[in-house]
Amino acid sequence: MRKFITSFGLIFALAAFTLAAEKDAEKSVKIDEKVKEWSLKDTEDKTHSLKKLSKEKKAVVLIFLATQCPAMDDYVERINTLIKDYKEKDVQFVGIHSNKYETAEEIKKYRKKHKFEFPILKDPDNKIADYFQARRTPEVFLIDANNILRYRGAIDDSRKTPENQYLRNVLNLILDGKTIPDKQKKTRAIGCTIKRVRKADLDRTP
Repeated sequence: MRKFITSFGLIFALAAFTLAAEKDAEKSVKIDEKVKEWSLKDTEDKTHSLKKLSKEKKAVVLIFLATQCPAMDDYVERINTLIKDYKEKDVQFVGIHSNKYETAEEIKKYRKKHKFEFPILKDPDNKIADYFQARRTPEVFLIDANNILRYRGAIDDSRKTPENQYLRNVLNLILDGKTIPDKQKKTRAIGCTIKRVRKADLDRTP
């Protein structure tokens, strides 16, 4: 009888998790959909909104970051190069930290160490990560001037020796006013998983 109750409890918990995941997916933004207005605070407690970040910009690139991730370390130089290359092209880069264990002080040190010169925001409850369905670090989301999500996925195709520059390719298409082919709108990000906070609607384990 106890075994039956335990099995039933596991099934119930799994069902609750699945329903919650489906609910989150319904609320998330998808490729070619308009991104809702949102805001997050940086490590200095200053609020940044999408409206302000995207003002007079041709594109906004969100990069989900992590202070403790080997894959992130591989991409630091490439991220800084991207920011430098597109600085005069009206592209706004924004870093987002969604890992539950990262403190503001840790994020500050990480930013200083790698000389990141773009807004770095903290997503303490994973609300923005959930909205974009971000799973890994680094993972990028490209929003055009009309606040439409045009690309999500990897920066390129390899942590060590990339051959295909996914993000650069779609950025250049947007800046040139060209249409992004469907097959280029989404790629699989490679990196560390985002460590999310435990959601209240998932706390149903008996």
